[in-house]
Amino acid sequence: MKVGVFFHPLFSQESWPVMGNKFRNFPQVMEEALGLSGVKLFEPKPVSEKLLLQVHTKELVDQTKRAWYWEGASLSVGGCVEAAEKIRRGEINNALVFDVAAGHHAGPSSAWGGTYLSCLGPTIFNLKEKFGPTRFAILDTDCHHGDGTRAIFKGDRQVLHVCFCSQDAIEDEGTKIDVAVNFGITDEAYLHMVKEHFISRVSEFRPRIIFHNLGHDTAQDDYGDRGLSESFFVALAKMVKECAEIVCDGRYMIITHGGARADVADYIFPRIIQILAEPRS
Repeated sequence: MKVGVFFHPLFSQESWPVMGNKFRNFPQVMEEALGLSGVKLFEPKPVSEKLLLQVHTKELVDQTKRAWYWEGASLSVGGCVEAAEKIRRGEINNALVFDVAAGHHAGPSSAWGGTYLSCLGPTIFNLKEKFGPTRFAILDTDCHHGDGTRAIFKGDRQVLHVCFCSQDAIEDEGTKIDVAVNFGITDEAYLHMVKEHFISRVSEFRPRIIFHNLGHDTAQDDYGDRGLSESFFVALAKMVKECAEIVCDGRYMIITHGGARADVADYIFPRIIQILAEPRS
């Protein structure tokens, strides 16, 4: 199993919007996991402005370029683009991509909530441009609605977007789904919901790659507390990886998202690398 881990030293050196400096102990806490057979650490490069302008207005890109978090956001998107392309080329099987100041609240012309550039908009545009049109699936288990991602892919029925948030909705002929998650939900109940609302759909949809916005803001005592334990996130990644092995030959890319608890990040991400590195079942 070939696993790519995309992390830039800058990510551990700043206190980023909303999530703070939760990566302050990285990459050191991943040392053992990074030493596993088949695991490789990549240092991402900034995304090209040309690619950003395929999904964002020039006004939004220029506004973000003037912000202090621009470099972190650009490196995050660059890591996503590179990781997905390597997965598509077969250079790696799956990936864990670290992300700061970018993500699912960035739409075509506006952004908020600590995520100021889209990760998956440029990533999927790049894949379609280089390899041709195909299907992709996005699982969003951050606490909040991925409104920016939804706005970018609205009307694109080649992209399945299932977002676990605070509302229920089905749009775009069943390719855009929101699932309301109750506060105080148990680990087991949330995993069951993912099986019911994502695993069942993605098994029929048959995407080329599964992308996963994995926020841990839903952990106990984090800012989006849904009552979930640390071990939930590892179990979730394992379940989705096993699904990816069946539906898309193991092509699975996790993008770190919300959450401010550094201790949770320290716990889950090294273990998720271990999950990604496990031989196919």
